[in-house]
Amino acid sequence: MTTQKILIADDEPTVHESLGIYLKADGFETVDAYDGQATLDKLSADISLVVLDLMMPKKSGIEVCREIRKTSQIPILMLTAKGEEIDRILGLELGADDYIVKPFSPREVVARIKAVLRRTSEQPRSDSDVVTHNGLSIDLKSYTVLLKGEPVICTPKEIEILHLLASHPGQVFTREQLLSKVWGYDFAGETRTVDTHIKRIRAKLDSANLGWSIKTIYGVGYKFDLD
Repeated sequence: MTTQKILIADDEPTVHESLGIYLKADGFETVDAYDGQATLDKLSADISLVVLDLMMPKKSGIEVCREIRKTSQIPILMLTAKGEEIDRILGLELGADDYIVKPFSPREVVARIKAVLRRTSEQPRSDSDVVTHNGLSIDLKSYTVLLKGEPVICTPKEIEILHLLASHPGQVFTREQLLSKVWGYDFAGETRTVDTHIKRIRAKLDSANLGWSIKTIYGVGYKFDLD
């Protein structure tokens, strides 16, 4: 079995040292980057996951996450300082798979890394990878969305939310359910990011006269409605 490589992107040497000890003890290899530009330079096809700090020299974690998501769906675990709620939410919106707040336990970070890798490698699907409705196609294998045959640029989480809703037309999903099913963790207090995702999805999809829409069920959540 090929050893999985974890790219640790943080400007604090102590983070590299502590995470490196635990990751190597669990059979992982580590690659170190101490600023945002070095993170992008060291990103390669054999990297399994990126541990990405928000506050780094040269390029911030947000900038790095945005650049990565232009071309890659590699799992990203964001490290955030206490109180950086806005940046944390933005990171999730840009496609980070999970986050953990500093100061952290290295053992917990390793557990989160394993959970994210397990979730992204297994990718259990109870539904078809491709969901279509009139004028709309969502392909979860290639992470593409087509509207009237034209590609729509969406973040990975926008595509996953849209695919989940469109796979179950008429079913209402609470914000908590969407967070749990799409991110795989209970992001207590982070339901606001779901609303932001839905708002962006709606802005990108002009569903007028196509016979479907994403409707808000006030006080509950959202559903994909077939008119």
